[in-house]
Amino acid sequence: MSVQVWTYLLVGITFALYIGIAIWSRAGSTKEFYVAGGGVSPLANGMATAADWMSAASFISMAGIIAFAGYDGSVYLMGWTGGYVLLALLLAPYLRKFGKFTVPDFIGDRYYSNTARMVAVFCALIVSFTYVAGQMRGVGVVFSRFLQVDINTGVIIGMVIVLFYAVLGGMKGITYTQVAQYCVLIFAFMVPAIFISFQMTGNPIPQLGMGSTLNDGSGTFLMDRLNGLSTELGFAEYTDGTKSVIDVFAITLALMVGTAGLPHVIVRFFTVKRVKDARKSAGLALLLIAILYTTAPAVSVFAKMNLIDTVSNEKYSQMPVWFKNWEETGLLTFDDKNKDGIIQYVADKDKNELIVDNDIMVLANPEIANLPAWVIALVAAGGLAAALSTAAGLLLVISASVSHDLIKKVFKPNISEKGELWAARGAATVAVVIAGYFGIHPPGFVAAVVALAFGLAAASFFPAIVLGIFYKKMNKEGAIGGMVVGISLMLFYMAKFKLGWLGEIPDKSEWWFGISPEGFGTVAMIVNFMVALVINRFTPEPPQEVQEIVENIRIPSGAGEAVDH
Repeated sequence: MSVQVWTYLLVGITFALYIGIAIWSRAGSTKEFYVAGGGVSPLANGMATAADWMSAASFISMAGIIAFAGYDGSVYLMGWTGGYVLLALLLAPYLRKFGKFTVPDFIGDRYYSNTARMVAVFCALIVSFTYVAGQMRGVGVVFSRFLQVDINTGVIIGMVIVLFYAVLGGMKGITYTQVAQYCVLIFAFMVPAIFISFQMTGNPIPQLGMGSTLNDGSGTFLMDRLNGLSTELGFAEYTDGTKSVIDVFAITLALMVGTAGLPHVIVRFFTVKRVKDARKSAGLALLLIAILYTTAPAVSVFAKMNLIDTVSNEKYSQMPVWFKNWEETGLLTFDDKNKDGIIQYVADKDKNELIVDNDIMVLANPEIANLPAWVIALVAAGGLAAALSTAAGLLLVISASVSHDLIKKVFKPNISEKGELWAARGAATVAVVIAGYFGIHPPGFVAAVVALAFGLAAASFFPAIVLGIFYKKMNKEGAIGGMVVGISLMLFYMAKFKLGWLGEIPDKSEWWFGISPEGFGTVAMIVNFMVALVINRFTPEPPQEVQEIVENIRIPSGAGEAVDH
């Protein structure tokens, strides 16, 4: 069968599975809609968390970034992995013991203020919409290539699928759908990686294959060969970095603390029965995430090596079918500047004739390596699983922020449970439409958009959550001031240096402290902490009962059962 037939078959089967699970596990109450009834097992929650966490950026973009950035791309590996450890150890158990549905719910109650709650809702919406834009873009990329539709149509199809199971099942439906999506995406990522590793080095373990000798009898190590090819084409050695130390540090830290402040990941720890289950599911999720994250560098090496070998200084007329297929999507373009019919792929921008979108590297890798059609189709199904799983989690955060934190807690406290459930579904529907718009008009490739979401989470939520758990005398005035200043500063820096909303985008030499927009969340986070602590110093202490709640959530003894307030 052809790649397209295999793709329709595998994508159709996986979509039917997701929809079937959503119908089976549809939510009948607000608790089921928001936190899956609070009864998810640690293993299921670990798998769902891993799928929620490993978005289109992890599956589609991360290896693509590393393929082109080389050593510089390692900041994404270090930041995202380290951030998950930080979240699991530092925040998840305490937030679960607090026993709320959402992050704005925690901030509103911990800081005894509806103003704090509304600021947190605003931050949650900004972070989630920025993040979900990348997911919908990822869905569009997969559909545009493998189902022969344009990116915009692909985004709309993805919207319909997510809308169905997110609106019908809420967190209950999303949780069990994400368990299935984890299985699909990890299988889809590992199978071609194993195939290509064995094909190139004779070693079926990608992590070891990356450091092995090539399977051509030359005795040359794969990384040495890639470094040599890179320098021959005028690029820096693949294993050399070009970013400054301070920018690497800032991006890594922003991704780490941004992870620990992501509302759609934090809410997953509210779905288990006990605090110890939150710790177990966090550990299981880390192991499940590590499978993909330790494989991604190898995939990036295989993809870059195969791309250079296939297209560099080769005749355009002799390019394989995959090249022409990806050209049709507009994500790969060849401009024959000297009209000699030969593709020049070099570092010199004036002479380079090949433009490759980072987002195609993982998806095109099996085609470049000439793997069987079913493997190529499997990667498409995996990419969709990764994007849809995270999009669903984000959309739930958006709908819960509107229906629970705004309508129920602020504007209409007496709303019935049925009314709140309908409000949540309505908010999710509106959120899907807005997410689709951002997917059609994203401010950059998938991982760049996602990196900005982490910076926004670092700048807004992380200080408020950490101080709320570990500093009982932190008051509402300090938390609100810190969040407002932090997210405002991050939004300004994004608008000026990334999105061009304040005029022409300045040169890198004008970056503040030499830090890129992806890393500026670190600076904004530090400013947030400073503003919060300074304001706190000159304003009244929080009420005694709030201080006692903070003391209670940190007490390990008797932590078996979490108390729902």
